[in-house]
Amino acid sequence: MAAEMVSASERVVGVRFHPVGKIYHFDPGPYALQVGDWVIVETPRGKQLGKVVSIGMPRSGRIEGPLRPVERPATNRDLAIRKYWERKEMEALVVARDHARQLGLSIKMVKVEISFDGKHISFLYHTEEKVDLEPLRQRLEEAYRGRQVELRLIGPRDVAKIVGGMGACGLETRCCSLFLTEFSPISIKMAKEQGLSLNPEDITGMCGRLRCCLIYEYEQYVRAKQELPKKGKAVMTPHGEGVVVEVLPLKEAALVRVGDQLHEVSKDQLQPLEELKALQQKAERPCHNGENCTCGRRNGGNKEESG
Repeated sequence: MAAEMVSASERVVGVRFHPVGKIYHFDPGPYALQVGDWVIVETPRGKQLGKVVSIGMPRSGRIEGPLRPVERPATNRDLAIRKYWERKEMEALVVARDHARQLGLSIKMVKVEISFDGKHISFLYHTEEKVDLEPLRQRLEEAYRGRQVELRLIGPRDVAKIVGGMGACGLETRCCSLFLTEFSPISIKMAKEQGLSLNPEDITGMCGRLRCCLIYEYEQYVRAKQELPKKGKAVMTPHGEGVVVEVLPLKEAALVRVGDQLHEVSKDQLQPLEELKALQQKAERPCHNGENCTCGRRNGGNKEESG
């Protein structure tokens, strides 16, 4: 790749080390990088090979800490080395699981990550219990002498993301493995706001936690419910007076019973009956605003009199 100076506005590149992983930002240095290019960078866990996925400042406009520079664009040889380490990662995972089983540790060894330079090896595991991992650490350090060994605890959602597979909703690939780069806080309130069943089987994902998708439409439900009349409210519609029997937040409409008929009425055609009657009563009352009246009905008079 030809070395060119990049513009000041493009002196940031976003790099991913895993297909659906978090984006880390680096200074491209003298290289005119493009999305899709592979690069070698220095990280706290040693040298890594990553893929450029963005050019320029992130949408947030904020970057934490000083930017590390891109060391160089990757070569075909570098890509082959990465494939080699991926095979070694699988072998190390088998070794780690074997040692954990021998030690009787109640942990799930999920993945192994080896840095591009081979100097750092991370063992990602999950457990719900408090476990003494020092015996396991000693065995792994003995097996991988000369490398920095790290045992990293990950959460159940991260486990589901790494393992992949079909989602609880039937989606062929779980959202976390397909496009979610970060996990948002999820609460039971989100399910209640959307009128969903609170049965754990209906709102729990394969990770055993509340489904990530509960947040997808939550804000729309909250906003729509603030703008739409509540269930049981009397409203005026183009079909006449009726009562709301169901709110349809995603359609920004409501199902209204007018006589014996049900009508789906959009938000802009709904008028709360109490509010409408209050406006009508106010319009029918004579005005008593004195000389400042502009409605033309001062004390029952006309516009000429109110002039």
